[in-house]
Amino acid sequence: MEVASLSSSSPINLPHLCHKEARFLAGLSSTLFFTYKRPILRTSHNPSQSSVLGIPKKHRNVSLLSFCYKEEFCGSHYTHKLHVGNEFPRDIVVRSGITASGSTDGYSLPELKMESKVRGACFHAVTAFAAVFLFVLMLVGHPSVLLFDRHRRKFHHFVAKVWAMLSVAPFFKIKFEGLENLPPPDTPAVYVSNHQSFLDIYTLLTLGRSFNFISKTGIFLIPIIGWAMFLLGTIPLKRMDSRSQLDCLKRCMDLIKKGASVFFFPEGTRSKDGKLGAFKRGAFSVAAKTNAPVVPITLIGTGQIMPAGREGIVNLGSVKVVIHKPIDGNDPDMLCKEARKTIASVLTQT
Repeated sequence: MEVASLSSSSPINLPHLCHKEARFLAGLSSTLFFTYKRPILRTSHNPSQSSVLGIPKKHRNVSLLSFCYKEEFCGSHYTHKLHVGNEFPRDIVVRSGITASGSTDGYSLPELKMESKVRGACFHAVTAFAAVFLFVLMLVGHPSVLLFDRHRRKFHHFVAKVWAMLSVAPFFKIKFEGLENLPPPDTPAVYVSNHQSFLDIYTLLTLGRSFNFISKTGIFLIPIIGWAMFLLGTIPLKRMDSRSQLDCLKRCMDLIKKGASVFFFPEGTRSKDGKLGAFKRGAFSVAAKTNAPVVPITLIGTGQIMPAGREGIVNLGSVKVVIHKPIDGNDPDMLCKEARKTIASVLTQT
């Protein structure tokens, strides 16, 4: 928000000023809003001249006040000052409420919010409808998965990929870059990514790779989706429980030794402002102890489409997924630093 100021020069009457102000404000774009500070007349310290509703006694019988008025424009910023001969200075401030996209075509923010809410409701309806049918398919195939593919669970991940693609396809496009950097499907690895949105999981599932996510235990209580995550082999975690964290890391190492891959969000939670947070060492300790490669992935755009904490809306936009070259090493600190640097190098370019 930027504010410029106007000064005064030519005298006009108060009724005329109100008429001009009404015409000016009516002509503003729907993306502008204004605040009006009530004029306060400065008076002397004489108690006999005390004011009522900001008007001194000595002016109560005056029907018209003489104003000086001058408009000054400076680019897209507009303000002006009103000056009265009787020490009557106050500002009318006009502030720009143009959306972050920088558009000046008059597309109002309330309309944008309503459209995003409608899109959000449609998104959740589509994903829930698809989840019901595909969850039944997962249930039917689950006995075979436990018998023949307990650790990778490729069939379940294929169903999850179909579900994710059906959910996101009507609402935004996903562009992949660096697919050639993905390890072979049967090669166990530790995948790490920045975390901006609830949509990150949907986006990553469209890769079609069989990796086990780590999720807080409360997610498993969500009907259908939470149950499907359980069938996928998602690893539960209690964030503030050190024993749960230790068990989680042990389970990850066990899965990698048995040929499965795991996926971490090293930040631990979604970013509120899109900036990359500090990385925790857990994922990189698992990679160092199992000699598994670390595959950094940068997600771009999910936070703008569905911001953290606002899962009820879906804005317009697209998502870009950048898969970086795997990083090898047995030093957790080095792996952590290198992975974060690699992910950040792409985020800073957007």
